[in-house]
Amino acid sequence: MKAAYLKPFLLIAIVILVDQIIKTWVRTHMYMDQEIHFLGNRGMLRYTVNNGMAFGWEIGGEGGKLTLTLFRIAAVLGIGYGLFYLIKHKYHRGLIMCVALIFAGALGNIIDCVFYGVLFQHGKLFEGQVIDMFYFPIIRGTYPSWFPVWKGQSFEFFQPIFNLADASISVGVIAILIFQKRYFKHEKPEVSAPNSEMVEE
Repeated sequence: MKAAYLKPFLLIAIVILVDQIIKTWVRTHMYMDQEIHFLGNRGMLRYTVNNGMAFGWEIGGEGGKLTLTLFRIAAVLGIGYGLFYLIKHKYHRGLIMCVALIFAGALGNIIDCVFYGVLFQHGKLFEGQVIDMFYFPIIRGTYPSWFPVWKGQSFEFFQPIFNLADASISVGVIAILIFQKRYFKHEKPEVSAPNSEMVEE
């Protein structure tokens, strides 16, 4: 049984380690909103922070940040329990690795929320910000004059700025959606063959 835990937890350790190395490097070598281009104007590092959860969602007021952090911790505990359950009951290895990716990404961002406020941002424990840096504005342009609502306004794809932990969560979720039929395949119960013996009168 121990061997079954090795690969998923090795993957978790690698994702968290690399994620924290990248975040620490960005925090100590770049200034806020600085850009380092590695794919021209289509791919770059851009140092920014996320005060809330995905897509910048936040809870306002005093204690809002703490509430978000505690929510993340509860979610990670739930995912961790689910991971142990999947391994113990020998679910599909692909599903286990996908959940391991989701767990690693969630835990990586929790480290930011819990400790970065004290280490880098002169704040309180549990009130840190998540560091983001990967930015891929692949397509930039302007909506034509005939386009409804947003005519004449600029648009950009892909707009979100994210980190390795976010990417790990996204890859895990997308892979589960794509391969769900394989991961959650129900095995048909064996049907016993009919008795072929003839009863002689």
